[in-house]
Amino acid sequence: MSECKLVTSPMIANKKLQQNDGAAKINSKYFKSLVGSLIYLTNSRLDILFSVSIISRFIENPSKLHFAAIKRILRYLQRTKNHGLLYRKQDENRLTVYTDSDWA
Repeated sequence: MSECKLVTSPMIANKKLQQNDGAAKINSKYFKSLVGSLIYLTNSRLDILFSVSIISRFIENPSKLHFAAIKRILRYLQRTKNHGLLYRKQDENRLTVYTDSDWA
């Protein structure tokens, strides 16, 4: 995927994925491995969290359309590989929280 066509979003807007979409089924072992890796990656890449949660619904019986959705997420990640959260260890652990009570 290093020379793939890059995309600007992890999912196509208004695209509905279905369990029985009529497309050919694929090897679920490889699909499960990719979904598991993407779930792990959501710890530092919150921008793909929704897309990964949608695609993980089809982990037991994936089709080629579901695999194409995973490939789109991977193409998005290739485009944004310098984005993400960085967790660092600090000497002093201090939790700082900000809230807007008027918004709720």
